Amino acid sequence: MKKRLFLHTALALAAAAGVAPAHAATPIKFQLDWRFEGPAAFFLLPAAKGYFKEAGLDVAIDAGNGSGGTVQRVASGAYDMGFADMAALMEFQANNPDVPNQPVAVMMVYNNTPASVMALKKAGIAKPADLTGKKLGAPVFDSGRRAFPIFAKANQVGAVQWTAMDPPLRETMLMRGDVDAITGFTFTSLLNLEARGAKASDVVVMQYPDYGVKLYGNAIIVSPKLLKDNPDAVKGFLRAFTKGAKEVIANPTAAIAHVKERDGIVNTALETRRLKLAIDTVVNSPDARAEGFGQVVPGRLSLMASQVSDAFGTKTRIDPAKVWNGSLMPGAAERDILPKK
Repeated sequence: MKKRLFLHTALALAAAAGVAPAHAATPIKFQLDWRFEGPAAFFLLPAAKGYFKEAGLDVAIDAGNGSGGTVQRVASGAYDMGFADMAALMEFQANNPDVPNQPVAVMMVYNNTPASVMALKKAGIAKPADLTGKKLGAPVFDSGRRAFPIFAKANQVGAVQWTAMDPPLRETMLMRGDVDAITGFTFTSLLNLEARGAKASDVVVMQYPDYGVKLYGNAIIVSPKLLKDNPDAVKGFLRAFTKGAKEVIANPTAAIAHVKERDGIVNTALETRRLKLAIDTVVNSPDARAEGFGQVVPGRLSLMASQVSDAFGTKTRIDPAKVWNGSLMPGAAERDILPKK
């Protein structure tokens, strides 16, 4: 009786003071698309600053090894949410139409694909047409390689010869002359080439968005189970992420400290450059400012679905309505975080 009276008294005092009784935080397992590099700051900063905890979430962030793997792990239930390339999400859904746990994208982060074709100027490649007949290199799962047919069609590029390699060898093989050009994310391969002795002025960079390929890039994806069982958790995650993203964009140099906390061997200067390059090319891009941070345009998404279906040779046609749900994002005013240029 005394214990019950004490509990009631404590709750009454807490209510009078405006303090809500504590509830267990909702656990969220989140997987990135890649290692703890500069762009991971978009998720590591809000985690480190407690923004996810303020939303009632206990978020565990793991490194990834490619968007395809992240999509599969969210689909399997091993992870609740993730960060993955929209094309990889589309491909998975179209090739696995009978899988019940189809992840869905809920917020766009890379409004443009980071994919580029890169070559050394000494190879005599200055424009897309110069790639015809050349030897190109990239891992078989590379987003730029998978989408290259779209780039080739948009720019009248003839047949090319592909060489596959593991990711760490891609830029090395270009520097050695084993291949004439490579595909890769701009903010990854360009900096890797510089680390291998190339000067930025020596590298020809043909970013897909600059050459008529308006594919969306990486988005936050969610398992259908979490979406159905706890939509408020997803809303809270996206609100906390947006709050953190605003700080990352405003001060990328400071944000890298949170990447360093997770992986002490990262090169702070290099990863700061990588993060700034990602922000400038795919996050705070003209398309992103026009469409609104986090948002997609239905017509552009439908065109991408058609292009990916053709280029990837999917088993079924991609239904854009099944890969996107933007209803849980914060409002437009809260997402207005992109500085004007």
